[in-house]
Amino acid sequence: MTKKPTLLILAAGMGSRYGGDKQIDGFGPNKETILEYSVFDAIRSGFGKVVFIVRREILEEAKAMFVPKFGGKIELDFVVQALDSMVPDVYQNPERKKPYGTAHALLCAKDAIHEPFAVINADDFYGEEAFRMLASFLTREVKADLHCMVGYAIKNVLSDHGTVSRGVCEASKEGYLLGMIERTRISRSTNGIFHEDGAEKVEILPENPVSMNCWGFHPAVFDQTEKLWFPFLEENKENLKSEFYIPKVVNSLIQEDMAKVKILEGGKIWFGVTYPEDRDHVMNALKNLHQKGAYPEKLW
Repeated sequence: MTKKPTLLILAAGMGSRYGGDKQIDGFGPNKETILEYSVFDAIRSGFGKVVFIVRREILEEAKAMFVPKFGGKIELDFVVQALDSMVPDVYQNPERKKPYGTAHALLCAKDAIHEPFAVINADDFYGEEAFRMLASFLTREVKADLHCMVGYAIKNVLSDHGTVSRGVCEASKEGYLLGMIERTRISRSTNGIFHEDGAEKVEILPENPVSMNCWGFHPAVFDQTEKLWFPFLEENKENLKSEFYIPKVVNSLIQEDMAKVKILEGGKIWFGVTYPEDRDHVMNALKNLHQKGAYPEKLW
């Protein structure tokens, strides 16, 4: 395939732990949002379009912020993830407060993307190499039954200010994903990195790859996801907090032998904002990258 890939940015999260809309908060030296660095890296890596998934409440604000900045540099589209998006009337519940998670967000973009595409979080910084690896895979290797993810060593994706949740991966010797388990309450101590499960503490090796929601997909994934979506809604129609995550879809594709997922080695640098206390670290890290010449004085 030679068509330029698309970047899908998940920016509809509620930002509950952080305490605000971190997707449109400024962290760079010139108040750049974290997602602006992802767009900058995507453009210089060869992506041709950016699609934003946003909540209806921040749609106009997002357009006002981002279209003037890089609307002339890459094709842009905005898609809303709402409680009723892709949800038949029979499954809609007025008491539900939040949409259904990342795989639901992916489905919301089905009509906007018809080419190989990457998926990222708006509030995570992934590094230029991740986008170069994704662009190469999505233009040369991707197939309807072959997707990818960028793997990050767990030692590099923790917060100093609280526990985190990560998709801990199991990989084959050939570098393909065998499956992943969402681990919560992961933290680092002087004795190592541990996931707390009730009274039990389970060690996770520092180099173990984890998913930071940095994926590369063939557009066939939309139909593959939709086949799981409606059974999910039926099974969870009484659960107002149920969420439909991309790892659930990926695990199912692997287990049903419907697709392979290659783990790319582009995950060399990552930082993000999970807690308000992470803000200073992110601002300093971005400032240092500018000073080293990894990014120009002004992105746009």
